[in-house]
Amino acid sequence: MWIYIIIAIIVLIVIYALALYNSFVKLNNKVKEAFSTMDVYLKKRWDLIPNIVETVKGYAKHEKDTLKEVVELRNSTYDKMSDEEKIKTNEQLSSGINKIMALAEAYPDLKANENFKDLSKQLTKVEDDITNSRKYYNGVVRIYNNKVEMFPSNIFAGLFGYKSKAMFEASANERENVKVEL
Repeated sequence: MWIYIIIAIIVLIVIYALALYNSFVKLNNKVKEAFSTMDVYLKKRWDLIPNIVETVKGYAKHEKDTLKEVVELRNSTYDKMSDEEKIKTNEQLSSGINKIMALAEAYPDLKANENFKDLSKQLTKVEDDITNSRKYYNGVVRIYNNKVEMFPSNIFAGLFGYKSKAMFEASANERENVKVEL
């Protein structure tokens, strides 16, 4: 009699482990899909940067450090980066791009430049797409991380080799309040 109870418990544990494993695979694939979607928009922004820098370069001769920082980030090898490195690089890049776009306020001729206006519109569209895909990515990562970190699934996550994933967070500059002078 006891042997049947023990076998039943073992079978239930195996079924539970298989179901958990499948849910980890499913959630991990959703995280990959969400990151891939966001990555498409990040690459679009990545491709806009050289055009923006070239347009700004002629107007903002005194802003070499900002331009240099953005160009150096842009010149890093994006396709060879891990997802975490891509997230970190893009957070830094967002900060640099925001500084460059703010230069338009200091240089009215730049603000009036048609090429700059067009690039600004494209960048705004891409940034909106990044924001939306970032929200989705972070939502999927939150669900995944909850599964990986909560008991009892965290025991099986460790056994199966699943670890928490990084969220795509706003950089320190993006969190700062905008200073408006009237």
